[in-house]
Amino acid sequence: MRTAAVRGGMGRYEAVRSVKAEPALWGLVGNTPLIPLPPLTASDRPVFLKAEWLNPGGSVKDRPALFLLRDGVARGELPGKRLLDATSGNTGVAYAMLGAAAGIGVTVCVPRNASPERKALLDVYGADVVFTDPLESTDGAIRRARELAAAHPERYWYADQYNNAANPRAHVLTTAEEVWRQTGGRVTHLVAGLGTTGTLFHGLEGLKHLETAIVPGIYDPAIATRTEFVATEDAEGTVRRLARDAGLFVGWSTGAAVVAAERVLTALDRPTALVVVIAPDSGMRYLSEQQRLAGGGDAP
Repeated sequence: MRTAAVRGGMGRYEAVRSVKAEPALWGLVGNTPLIPLPPLTASDRPVFLKAEWLNPGGSVKDRPALFLLRDGVARGELPGKRLLDATSGNTGVAYAMLGAAAGIGVTVCVPRNASPERKALLDVYGADVVFTDPLESTDGAIRRARELAAAHPERYWYADQYNNAANPRAHVLTTAEEVWRQTGGRVTHLVAGLGTTGTLFHGLEGLKHLETAIVPGIYDPAIATRTEFVATEDAEGTVRRLARDAGLFVGWSTGAAVVAAERVLTALDRPTALVVVIAPDSGMRYLSEQQRLAGGGDAP
């Protein structure tokens, strides 16, 4: 953003603000395809994956990250300050990639047990990473980000993805519109996992135990009409099945969501049902978890 003085009427000079064009990379976020899945039940009713791993940063988190960056720019906080936030990985990668394209510095607080793939991507894109206690999960990262924001307000703009309305706005204005358009308005059920709660409660970053965690301010329990709890083993088995039977190598959250979609279809007596599953990222983010991918559970 620049401000220049231009000559106006009667010899007066007026301040005019010119808006710098967004980086071309930002324009590639969204408009991901719907991919039909092989029949999940004997009913043969359609289920589609919203292939969010085809965003430029490789996950659904490109969407809220873009809207949060835009929010910081609109507030006049960016690029003068560094964007600061807590993340379990995918949002941080999206911030770092999109921020690098716009000359915006990014600092993220991340649990130390984040996957090696996410750590490598954050490093490649030049983000400053503050690692936090893995036993405190994302909540520990949130607390550390809040401490940094309070201690250095002149240095950081705290994006606060878990409470910033720009997170759900990204999905209201892009994800929802795309799903409606791509299904010709025929979608009857949307299945997604809960992380920041931005996708379903208007985002995904893996499944989160909301009863004991810091609950995101954007969370609205009244929106979901059904909640399914999926065993880790069932999610992992579905990931392997989709890769081997359909050539779709998806992440663990997608595996859990597909299991939930199967249950929804089984319980439905509705021949016109059309289910869309949000697939937040691909299995490429989890290649280091060889034992889980092979069906042997967590590595020791």
